[in-house]
Amino acid sequence: MTAHPTGTSLWIRQFHPAPAAATRLICLPHAGGSASYYFPVSKALSPTVDVLAVQYPGRQDRRNEKCIDNIPELADALVPELLPYTDKPVALFGHSMGATLAFEVALRLEQKGVVPVALFASGRRAPSCHRDESVHLRDDDGLIAEVKALAGTDTQLLGDDEILRMVLPAIRSDYKAAETYRYAPGPQLATPIHAHVGDDDPKASVEEARAWGEHTTGGFDLQVYSGGHFYLNDEAPRVIASIRKVLTEQS
Repeated sequence: MTAHPTGTSLWIRQFHPAPAAATRLICLPHAGGSASYYFPVSKALSPTVDVLAVQYPGRQDRRNEKCIDNIPELADALVPELLPYTDKPVALFGHSMGATLAFEVALRLEQKGVVPVALFASGRRAPSCHRDESVHLRDDDGLIAEVKALAGTDTQLLGDDEILRMVLPAIRSDYKAAETYRYAPGPQLATPIHAHVGDDDPKASVEEARAWGEHTTGGFDLQVYSGGHFYLNDEAPRVIASIRKVLTEQS
């Protein structure tokens, strides 16, 4: 694989380049989230791990691009952008919708002969655990209420009309992608899966998180934290320490 084209992809953000790192960690945001959410993760893991954060179309500096409201289509578009970065071992971290996307990305990478060293699935039920949800069909007030309830976005920002006009389309698109996703039964991953979940997460129960183990032959473990859907806002040091431990052992 040729050397990765740092800074040339609209999809990739590299806040703290770590060229000497043995492993790359590719971080996939939650619904409505952006690459900048992972700045603290990048800072904490550098220079041990080379952290890449994915920027989806339709937000921040890509806000004028059309959102992709379908997980498989998003994975199809993202994987070619990631392949140049697989010149060294890669791992995937995704929170909420990002975890489902990470799973679909891992499937596609494995089909191309690239087996990630780890998939960290945070705050998301296993792909095979379906729920009927329709938050993306709510009006703006209903969508805002859901986001505030999950406490994943600064609620003060949600009171700013200009910010709302910018972020609501992306949030709605991502919710549609997550809620209309349907797992297509197929081969298990060879990639080891490490699931992380809050014990009071309304979007993913502990048992639904445990079901991630059914999707891999490469090994599985589950860590449960105190907290809700965004448990990792409070538990970031523990989660990052766990990631570091796994990736250090892999390298």
